[in-house]
Amino acid sequence: MKTFNNIGIDEKLDWDRIGHLMRIGLIAGIMVLIGDILLGWGVSDPTLSGVARKLSAYNKLPDSRIFWSAFLGFIGIPVEGLCYFAIYRLIVPYSEKFAHMYRTGVIGYIAFGGCGVHVPCLAVVFFYKYMMRENPDKAVELTIKYGTYFLLPGIIAFLIFFAIQSIAHICAFAKGLTPYPRWCWIFCLPVGMAATMLLKLCGNHAITNALTAGWISVGNIWMFLGFLIMKNKAKGV
Repeated sequence: MKTFNNIGIDEKLDWDRIGHLMRIGLIAGIMVLIGDILLGWGVSDPTLSGVARKLSAYNKLPDSRIFWSAFLGFIGIPVEGLCYFAIYRLIVPYSEKFAHMYRTGVIGYIAFGGCGVHVPCLAVVFFYKYMMRENPDKAVELTIKYGTYFLLPGIIAFLIFFAIQSIAHICAFAKGLTPYPRWCWIFCLPVGMAATMLLKLCGNHAITNALTAGWISVGNIWMFLGFLIMKNKAKGV
């Protein structure tokens, strides 16, 4: 059994609670991924470029899919964030510094992930869809302006806290400041997200666009599933 300052670390870890939070986090990640797939399932117009090409994939998106994508993210993202406290529990007996840093990032993730980024993103899609009907010549320009005012501030705030959380996560695991093997730092959001974005190389297809739209969700699934698979090894069972 690992020890820290001559105190049994396993005695400080509530593995039942940690495992429970990870399982809920995995379910929440799947929930949000379903919402992201509802949003991203489509193909963009290859005759366009830049923002116009990206937005074109949403031109015929049904209102029902916009609603359910927003709703699933609104519920699922804060639940994911609350379940990150399973990872916080793994870090805090070993390093209060990285645990508090990680907790700060989690609070920002909960505060800005759902209402600050995901739902406003769906609002931008909704705005673009109806602007294309009313004024197609100005639709992209006005959508960019709308997104700059109402989506960009939330993205900036979210990314700051996301960076804090990810740095604390990777450093704590890579330095051996958790009961998991050091190499388990790979079970983090950035790794899962980066691997998902490689699907962009497969081209402009509905399935690849849908999965890459859910890159953060896939990162969450990768993280929680990896930790659950390795939990018994971390416990020394």
